[in-house]
Amino acid sequence: MARLLNSLCLSQAVTPWPTSNSFSLPIFKSQQYSSTLPPHPKLSCAPPYCFTSVCGCSWIESNVTSVVNIASSGRRRSQLYSVFPSTAASVNAVQNLFEFICSGPLMDKLGLTSEKVAESIDKWLQYGSQLCRLFQLNELYLNDAQKVRIYHYYIPVFLWCEDQISQYRSTYNDGEEIPPFVIGFSAPQGSGKTTLVFALDQLFRVNGRKCATLSIDDFYLTAEDQVKLREAYPGNRLLEFRGNAGSHDLSLSVEMLTALSKLSKEGLKVKVPRYDKSAYNGRGDRAHPSIWPEVEGPLTVVLFEGWMLGFKPVPDEVVKAVDSQLEIVNKNLKAYYDAWDKFINAWIVIKIKDPNCVYEWRLQAEVAMRADGKPGMSNDEVIDFVSRYLPAYKAYLPTLYSEGPNGSNAEHLLVVEIDEGRNPILGC
Repeated sequence: MARLLNSLCLSQAVTPWPTSNSFSLPIFKSQQYSSTLPPHPKLSCAPPYCFTSVCGCSWIESNVTSVVNIASSGRRRSQLYSVFPSTAASVNAVQNLFEFICSGPLMDKLGLTSEKVAESIDKWLQYGSQLCRLFQLNELYLNDAQKVRIYHYYIPVFLWCEDQISQYRSTYNDGEEIPPFVIGFSAPQGSGKTTLVFALDQLFRVNGRKCATLSIDDFYLTAEDQVKLREAYPGNRLLEFRGNAGSHDLSLSVEMLTALSKLSKEGLKVKVPRYDKSAYNGRGDRAHPSIWPEVEGPLTVVLFEGWMLGFKPVPDEVVKAVDSQLEIVNKNLKAYYDAWDKFINAWIVIKIKDPNCVYEWRLQAEVAMRADGKPGMSNDEVIDFVSRYLPAYKAYLPTLYSEGPNGSNAEHLLVVEIDEGRNPILGC
């Protein structure tokens, strides 16, 4: 197993994920892995998945003991052996991964000390292996960008979420019905929030927690109501298409978030809306209720994400200085706290230095779609599309970053600053 960890930490990537610092939701395809390691005699899975399967077995107990010893004394106290037929392996591979985890930029912000990591190293390994499976990565050959994304970003954020949920649930007495904990994710388009939520959803399920995911996209107006909105504000390009405040069905938001908050019992079910962005030649429409996914209680956590989640109105002079067409959007935004923000128990805000990154990220997504044979916007169409959101970013992101989302509490707010490659960096 030490050989596995050594490969996990040090080898080059041969995976569907990009080899550069850029990172996005992968296209799921079957992948053939090459390895000289023989299958484990007690497991039917291929070698790349044996690492996951042995987590929780006796191997992990001996490795955890070794890592704890490393953390406390700085030297190896016991010899590790591979679960595969091979020669004895040293503990250095475990130490390499341990040290890599501890070097993450979120460690201090989250209060994750090396001692805490050592005590829970089995969980880190299990979660990392589950994410490799989810994204179809060969865990024997992770490159630096993939290791950063898994061990410096997704798992630390997940542990923060778990701590927030534990605090929340501890305020209830035994036997009481506990409403699901709602986590809001505010992040610009293309910044990776959907992939982050996708990863967290999987890890919650690994921990036995029932989870529901929602996007503000699910609450866009129907195609018919979009036409009415466009006709009500002729010439206002910010309300010509879906996106900005005013283009959402807030009554549906309240109805759905209220219904989800009541899923505290076994057997209770709620269908959650979905939006079809491809309808009406890309103008979009609400999907038919017959295909809405069904969520069943008891629900532990709701992950609610959106590019403008947590935005709050700013003074008129700020709006006018950015774009006069934003004035009606600013007025519309006043109703969003009662429809969205007040339902949220904890916040994760993904912070970027320059909103113009959204142009590049959107272009990357469209290029990838076209390369995969799917219709995608041209470069000019991307510029036009993003330009309809940029005024809101310029008006509302400074307040979001300095004050937090509308109604948020600093004890239940995590701000993660990312670079152009969508990786966390040392920041606020």
